[in-house]
Amino acid sequence: MELRRKTPATTETRTPYTCIQFWNNVIGLRHWDNMLTIERSVRYASTFPQVRLNPKAKKLIHPMIRVNHAGELAADRIYAGQMAILGKTSVGPTIQHMWDQEKKHREKFEELIKKYRVRPSFFVPLWEVTAFAMGAVTSLMGQRAAMACTVAVETVIVEHYNEQLRVLQSLEKTEGIEEIMEVIKTFRDEEQEHHDTGIENEAERAPFYDMLSFLIRSACKVGITTAVAL
Repeated sequence: MELRRKTPATTETRTPYTCIQFWNNVIGLRHWDNMLTIERSVRYASTFPQVRLNPKAKKLIHPMIRVNHAGELAADRIYAGQMAILGKTSVGPTIQHMWDQEKKHREKFEELIKKYRVRPSFFVPLWEVTAFAMGAVTSLMGQRAAMACTVAVETVIVEHYNEQLRVLQSLEKTEGIEEIMEVIKTFRDEEQEHHDTGIENEAERAPFYDMLSFLIRSACKVGITTAVAL
C-alpha cells in the first residue's frame, strides 16, 4: 500500500492592519505617503523643472505656495466629507462639481511645491483629518449647514488670495511671479463661485449660522497662520 506524505498546511501571512490603512479606507487619507514622496522629491530630485527666484521673491513665494497647498488640500478633504454624507442627495452633484475643482487646485499646488522646491506644511496629516471631519459633521447637520461651511471657508480663502495678489503686485514681474499670480487669480475666482453657490443653496438659513460661520472662519485663519510658518 502506497503511503502519501502529507504536506504541511501553508500558513497565510497577513499584513497587520495599520492605523494609516484604517484612515485610508475610512476617509481616503492618502497623503501621508504622498507628502513624504513630495518632500523627498523637493530635497533630492532633479527631474522637475525648477524656477529660480531672487531672495526677496523666494522669501514671499515659498510660504505662499506652502499655505496654499495646505489650504487646497484641506478644501479637497472638506468636500470629500460632504460627499460622504450628502453625495446621494439632491445637492450631491453641486458638491461634486466644487470638489472636482478643488482636486485640480490641490494637484496644481502639489506641482508647484516640487517646481519651486518648497517644503510642505508639517501639519498636512492634521489638516486632512480635521478638514474631512468639518465637512462631514456640518453635513450631518443638514444641507444648509454644509453650505454654510462652504461659504465660511471660501470667504476666508478669497480674502487670503486677494491679500496675496496685492503683495505679488508689488514685486518685480518675473516668470515665477507671473505664474503664481495667474494661478491664484484663477483659483480665487473659482473659490468665489463656490461661495456664491453656497449662498444660493440657503447657507444663511442654516441653524446657528452666525456662530457656525464664526467658528469655521476662525479655524481657517488659525490654519493659515500655522501653515505659513510650519
